[in-house]
This record gives sequence, C-alpha cells and structure tokens, in this order.
Amino acid sequence: MLKESEAIVVRTYPLREADLLVTLFTRTEGKVRGVARSAKKSKRRFGGALEPLTCVRVFYEDREGQELARLDSCEVLESPLATEVSYPRAVALGHVAELLDELLPDREANDAVFRLALSVLAGLRGAEIWASLTYFELWMTRLMGYLPELTDCIVCGRTLNGSRAFFHALADGLVCANDKRLASSEMSAESRALAAQMFRVPLETFAGQAWPKTKGADLRKFLVQTLQRHIEKKLVTAGMLEKGGF
Repeated sequence: MLKESEAIVVRTYPLREADLLVTLFTRTEGKVRGVARSAKKSKRRFGGALEPLTCVRVFYEDREGQELARLDSCEVLESPLATEVSYPRAVALGHVAELLDELLPDREANDAVFRLALSVLAGLRGAEIWASLTYFELWMTRLMGYLPELTDCIVCGRTLNGSRAFFHALADGLVCANDKRLASSEMSAESRALAAQMFRVPLETFAGQAWPKTKGADLRKFLVQTLQRHIEKKLVTAGMLEKGGF
C-alpha cells in the first residue's frame, strides 16, 4: 500500500548507476530510509525534490521483508534552494541535517521535532544563521532528553542564578565555581538567560536581531559537547561551524 506523508529530506547517497538512497524525516513515521529508483534520470517523479533539507510530500511503499522503503514520488513544498545558498548557510543547513540524522531513531514519529525543524529551516532562509542554530541545538538537546537543569549546580545543588557557572566536556550539567573541574569552560549568565528565554518564546521572536557568532557561543559549545557525549561521536558540521570565519 502506498503511504503519503509530509517529510524533510535529510540525506541522499548514490546507489548503483541511477538510484539514490534517501533518508527522510517523515511527519507520520519519523525517520525512513528508502530507495528512489532512477532518481538521477527521472525529472518527472523527483526533479529537485531530493535536495537535502527540502520539505516535500512523499509517496512511498514498504515491502515485506525489505528494510528499505521504495520511494514512488515527491512533491516540493518548500526548498532551501529558493533563495541563495551562501557557504555559511550551506554549513548551517548541513548541521541541521546531521543532527536530525544522528539523533533521531528510525521509524519513530516525533511531531515536536518535526515542527522545530520546519521553524528552524524557515529561520535559515536569510543570511543570519546563529539564532536559528542556537535555538535548534538547545531544543534538540532538550527534546532528546539530554539537557540537564541549567539553574543549579549538579554537584552541590546550589542555585546558580547570576553567579558563575562552568561545564566540562566529560560531564553533564553546570557546576558552581567551588565544584568546577580542571579544563572547564564557563557559561555566562547572559547565555543562561538566553536559553531560558528560548524555552519561552518561538524562534520568530529573534528575527531581525543582530546576532554575531560570539552571542551564545558558550551555550552552543555546551550543547554540542552534550550531544556528542550522548551519541559518542563528533559532529562533523559542528567543527565546520566552529572553524568557519563567518
């Protein structure tokens, strides 16, 4: 039976001469992997619909005894290629795709993450990337269940409020100055307040605000370290964002 769902194209890989192996984040069934037969040749069935981070309406079929679905066709709903893709924006979009691919389990619907991804992709249509990336990393860490409380020291339980707070790449949560480990990094009170604000308001609230790379950089470092610790691997695009001069 042919299934239909709104979906976000996460990854594509060449498969044989004309086929593509496609990872989709569908609204109805979560992450689905499938084969798009003759996708490199068939403009009628797929066209530009399989570009990463394209929002599509996908039609696909599961076949008994086969791990991969068969993709029948896709209709483009929203494409990141509709506006100019600069290098910083391309890396930012790649980061969103990598987090979706690495953090989400197969065949497990998650409407909260799907709505978050749509909001962030909309926020990444312009030249500004850092507000959207900070918002996405923060909420993904929380929705995956990896985010500890940011208001208390995880060692002594002291309320941090406006006092200094530190984190370490090998440990969960924030600690006070008395309990910090060697080689710890500090998270500013401003970044902690920013995280609290992002939990209360939609991403659109930050549209149009000046947001240099330095704003919330310590928060993003904490979030990336937390995510990498839980998935037990480095995020390639996180390194690209860190090293990029934009």
